[in-house]
Amino acid sequence: MTMRTLSLLLVGLLAWPIVSFARDAHEQQRIDYLIQSLSSLEGAVFIRNGSEYNAKAACDHLQKKLAYGGERVKTAEDFIKYCASQSSMSNKPYQIRFKDGKTVDTASYFNGKLKEFDQKPH
Repeated sequence: MTMRTLSLLLVGLLAWPIVSFARDAHEQQRIDYLIQSLSSLEGAVFIRNGSEYNAKAACDHLQKKLAYGGERVKTAEDFIKYCASQSSMSNKPYQIRFKDGKTVDTASYFNGKLKEFDQKPH
């Protein structure tokens, strides 16, 4: 076996987990839309385990949970269920408190945003 063949084989083996965890492009677009919708909420606060976070911190947290979810998160619905609804440590629901003071569970917010995305022509 030549060094080139061995190198190509090694690169293929290293890339295999990345390829196996790749989600459908449309589903990734739906997930990205959900995360972006949170980042664009002016004056909103993301509540996780009783602590308040700004939009950037909330989006960073959800991106980390998405990456950690790996293969289990194949769809936007999976993202909502496994990453964006509740703390995996305490099982307490995540919430968003809007600028006007209204508070909702993130699952309700993201499910509404997902319906909004799905109704738009793409």
